[in-house]
Amino acid sequence: MDELLENAKRASNFLKALANENRLIILCCLAEGEKNVGELEIMLGIRQPSLSQQLARLRSDGLVETRRNSKQVYYRLASEEAQQMIGLLYEMFCAGEQANAKHGTDQRRNLEVVSK
Repeated sequence: MDELLENAKRASNFLKALANENRLIILCCLAEGEKNVGELEIMLGIRQPSLSQQLARLRSDGLVETRRNSKQVYYRLASEEAQQMIGLLYEMFCAGEQANAKHGTDQRRNLEVVSK
């Protein structure tokens, strides 16, 4: 029971970290690959102080990790759990028209199978 409770606590903390629009969009961008702060700032239109604050939160929550190259700090998704969850969310919400069209096609296909 203790292990189940600990896992529930970890899941709750993980979901709390995702429960912010700015953090979620940062993670969706990082699902496409490693980015530095300047790239994220341009892509997202989030000002550097706010972006740095959100990245620090994601880092402390273990969802992103960093790599320094000279003066640049690069961010990427850190854990397998983060990659899986963000991959799913990315496919559902971030990948654009192509993903939405595929998701809709899959849903229609599932409905056809159920109705037969």
